[in-house]
Amino acid sequence: GPLKDIDFSIPEGEGMRIIYQFTSEPPAVSFRATGEKDGIIDIVPKTGILYVNGSLDWETKAVHRLQVESLDEKGNVVKGPYTVTIYVEDVNDNPPEFDQIKYTGVVRQNSRRGKPFMYVHATDRDNPTTPHAKLMYSILHHFPNPYSEMLFQIDSVTGAISLTGAGSFYLDPQKQDTFTLVVAVKDMAGMASNAFTSSVDVIITVKESLWKSPPTIRIQENSTQVHPVNISQVHANEPDVIYDLFERQKLPRFPFSIDQNGFIYVTEPLDREENDTYTFFAITKDKAGELVDKPLQIHVIVEDINDNPPVCQQALTVFEVQENEGGGSNIGTVLATDMDEEDSLNSRLQFKIASQVPDVPAKNLFTIQQDTGIMQLTGHSLNKRMASNYSLKVLVTDAVFQTICDVQIHVIDINDQTPIFEKSDYHNVTVAENIPVGTVILEIQATDGDEPATGSSYIIYQVKEGDPNNTFIIETDSETNRGFVKINKALDFEAAPVYNLVINATNPEPLVPNVEYSSSSLTLFKVFVTNVDEPPVFHETLYKAEVPEDLPVNTLVMAVEAYDPEGDTVRYSLKGDVRKWLRIDSTTGQIYTASTLDREQQEIYTVEVVASELNNAAQKSKTTFTLHLSDVNDNLPRLAMDYPPFFCYPLSGGEKTLIQATDDDKQRYFSTLTFSLVDDVYTRNNWEISKVNATHAYLSPKHVKFEEKVYNVPLIINDNGRPPLERKVNLAVQICKCSSEKSCF
Repeated sequence: GPLKDIDFSIPEGEGMRIIYQFTSEPPAVSFRATGEKDGIIDIVPKTGILYVNGSLDWETKAVHRLQVESLDEKGNVVKGPYTVTIYVEDVNDNPPEFDQIKYTGVVRQNSRRGKPFMYVHATDRDNPTTPHAKLMYSILHHFPNPYSEMLFQIDSVTGAISLTGAGSFYLDPQKQDTFTLVVAVKDMAGMASNAFTSSVDVIITVKESLWKSPPTIRIQENSTQVHPVNISQVHANEPDVIYDLFERQKLPRFPFSIDQNGFIYVTEPLDREENDTYTFFAITKDKAGELVDKPLQIHVIVEDINDNPPVCQQALTVFEVQENEGGGSNIGTVLATDMDEEDSLNSRLQFKIASQVPDVPAKNLFTIQQDTGIMQLTGHSLNKRMASNYSLKVLVTDAVFQTICDVQIHVIDINDQTPIFEKSDYHNVTVAENIPVGTVILEIQATDGDEPATGSSYIIYQVKEGDPNNTFIIETDSETNRGFVKINKALDFEAAPVYNLVINATNPEPLVPNVEYSSSSLTLFKVFVTNVDEPPVFHETLYKAEVPEDLPVNTLVMAVEAYDPEGDTVRYSLKGDVRKWLRIDSTTGQIYTASTLDREQQEIYTVEVVASELNNAAQKSKTTFTLHLSDVNDNLPRLAMDYPPFFCYPLSGGEKTLIQATDDDKQRYFSTLTFSLVDDVYTRNNWEISKVNATHAYLSPKHVKFEEKVYNVPLIINDNGRPPLERKVNLAVQICKCSSEKSCF
């Protein structure tokens, strides 16, 4: 080509080659090249061939700039000089090189996952703007590797080495304190098979974590020191972190703080009775607010001091004691509490009787166990006539404080008198067997000479003999000790026409030794029961049966049975059989089907069964019979569509309309319906159907050449039941001009 300014790109390392040939124009007869030839690039003067007589090297010189001119026979310049620029194209001919022959690093146990603790770095002499110098780092080997997961990871772009989640969890210098990683670097971004690779050893030393929970901190409550008070310190593994505390349970006041050297302080005096332990967490954050280390749990125990007096559990403690109680008998326990630490000397309580009023018949009638508060009688006997009440003051002390508890002791009468009936025989009463439960049939009375309104004088009446089934019950009026004999269960003349009752009267309080109940505490009473004509009684309150709906007519489904208490013959009838599905044998009570059953009309059919006496039809009773019809597959599937299907004329292709069907049987007989077209030439050529779900399908025209009219599409719907039933239907499909609402005019 003619002599002009021109640029060339030549790949490096290709050896000798012709670059270009310049053509001359008279009077020019030769060419000359000057500039950055570097002994490699030159031009043949006579022919104008620009050539390379060796290999170019991008890494040595990336651009060569020359000036070329044409000369006449005398060596004078005819044209030029023109600039010829030769760009050397880089090829991947240099492997990457690490900047160290070996790397060493240190990592702390439990360091944060993904946070770099060291870097490796490599360079590549190839053109950095090309993939030839794009480097990718990876870990080739990991020595030792005691776990199935890698403990270390490297950022493929930056060469940053950090712990994996497993490394953060498992690293322990007590088990293994040194690891060797073989780190590889590839050029070509690691994506080419001809990429160069270099590797280097990285020696990592594992050091014990400085970030550890301190031992449990113990703080004495109600401290008088000047607050805040330093109570512990935590140390982060990394410098320049921000320390903070947080609590899980949000307290009204959080009495702890931490400074930026990791010192933890209590900011105010603590009260153990308010809160005896605190659990919170120390954390470290970087300047971006991200967590650096795992939260450390801090546990504080508030130690007790004796700062709470004993407290009586009751303002007045009342005990009762019988006047004949022997020495050493327990009267009761005086209860007191102390808010100081449980099971410590600060909450240990001791008891002592400080005073007794009155002091008759002796000053020391009572004693109290020093460490339990159990009060006992001494050897002196109590006499209710001498003193019916005693007031005691009990001194309760801990190591520092004392409290007085008031105790009142009531002396109660001993049960040395037995109840005596006013009558030994209440003769008899006659009642009808249908008398209501709860009716009072007799009032009885006994008296007791013990102290009124006590357990020694209160009377309990019971039927001792003659009532094995607890047909009667006796209630006592607590003010008058009068007894009321009541009907407890329904009477039955046929079962028991007469009751010979023996009634006793007792006290809830035990009798004193050598005193026993006598015949004076017994009375007699006879109950005559008269017969009442009662209606028949069914053996069951409710009768149920379940049968298939296709049960044949005149099939036995249930037998009911009733009896008449007076022995009369029973006759049976049905009431409420509105569908006339049933009949009953009036003599035997056997119930049969009278007509065809249909679950789809009524699944649960209920009628009343009436039992009446043969000789007195007015005496009758009723029970309920419920017939549950189980489904059989006896209904054909049918279309269930609110409007006829249509397509808008003219068809454009791809139209479809939704078809819905249903079946009146239960779904267990038709888990899914299937739709198909009748197999004839017309239908096959014009329509197709596709299933949507168990009850729906899409009907689609196969072409667009339909006229504006109604078409009959023959369908078959199968319920796939047991046995399968199918229905053939002619579906009227309208093809019509549609309104803007996409419906037919």
